[in-house]
Amino acid sequence: MEHPARKITKIAREAERVVLLAMRRDDVGTAEIDLIHAVRHHPGITQTELAQALHADKPAIARRTASLERKGYLRREPNPEDGRSQLLYPTRQAEGLRDSKSAAESAFYSYLMAGLDEETQAAFLKALDEVYRRSKEESRRGFPHVKEALEGINHETEG
Repeated sequence: MEHPARKITKIAREAERVVLLAMRRDDVGTAEIDLIHAVRHHPGITQTELAQALHADKPAIARRTASLERKGYLRREPNPEDGRSQLLYPTRQAEGLRDSKSAAESAFYSYLMAGLDEETQAAFLKALDEVYRRSKEESRRGFPHVKEALEGINHETEG
C-alpha cells in the first residue's frame, strides 16, 4: 500500500516538470541542469570529478560540458596542478538559470497554496517545516531510522 506522504514526491515531480518547461526556453535539458548545478556547487571541478559526482561516463560529461560552454553556461580555465585537464566554472548565465528555476518553482507553489485559506496555509507550512527539519536531521546522520526500517522489511520478506 502506498504511503499517503508519497504525495510529497508526486508534487515534487510536478514541480520538476514545471522547471523543465521553463528550462526548455533556455535550451537546457535535464542532464544539463544537473551538470550546471554540480558545477555551481563545486566551482573549479574537473570533468573527471564531475563524471564521478554525477555517476555518468566521461564521454557524456565531455559532450554536455562542451554544449554548455557553447551555450554560455560554463567556462573553462587551465588546471594549474595538471596541464592536461581544465577546471569548470559557472558563468553569470548559469547563475541566471538558477534564478529562472527558482522563479518557476515559486510560481507553481504559489498557485498550489492559493487554493488554501490562510489558516490552512499556516498549519500546512508549519507541518512542512517540521517534516523538512526531520528529513535533514535524518540525512545528516546517514538515515539510521530508514536503514533500520528497511532491514525490518527485508527480514520479513526473507522469513
